[in-house]
Amino acid sequence: MASGSFQAPQAPIFTGENYQIWSVKMKSYLKALSLWNVVESGKEPAPLPENPTMHQIKVYEEEAARKDRALTCIYSALSDAIFTSIMDCDTPKKAWDKLQSEFEGNERVKVVKLLNLKRRFEMLRMGDNESVRDYSNKVMEIVNQVRLLGEKFEDYKVVEKILISLPDKFESKISAIEESCDLKKLTIAECWRKPQVYGVAISNTR
Repeated sequence: MASGSFQAPQAPIFTGENYQIWSVKMKSYLKALSLWNVVESGKEPAPLPENPTMHQIKVYEEEAARKDRALTCIYSALSDAIFTSIMDCDTPKKAWDKLQSEFEGNERVKVVKLLNLKRRFEMLRMGDNESVRDYSNKVMEIVNQVRLLGEKFEDYKVVEKILISLPDKFESKISAIEESCDLKKLTIAECWRKPQVYGVAISNTR
């Protein structure tokens, strides 16, 4: 059960753009209200037996109410234009699955998106006149899209990618980073705090 003192913020509104980001925020919102399991499982409340007890009736009504609350939360998180496309869905799972199918695509479409993103990641190279900051932002844009699609992307892979795709003029500074750090344990944020990396960034802006 959600804490009685917890005041949930307003639900994130989906207008048809950036579905992956909205879905992550919305899932967290529903979890905070102890409603995500209702959406995810799609299970209906167990039917009442003949001559149910007051306790059984209470449990049934609570489970039915949680389903209704979850559906209301999803409805309220959609713009009017998006809401009309799922207003015929009478359960939260149906509504969530329809949104996912329409705006994220099925599993095959998701796999194709991931392959294209990974191909773009592998082909990225920093231009001679490009700043390290701009290049790292370009790398992270792809990495974040991959992560939003549910694929795990370790920080060390991103660090290695940035280092191996810098132009040759940074070879000595890259070697210094590789010799002084364990790249397998180095996070992206830690990498950019290293003096050697600042040296690369400063040199590249001159």
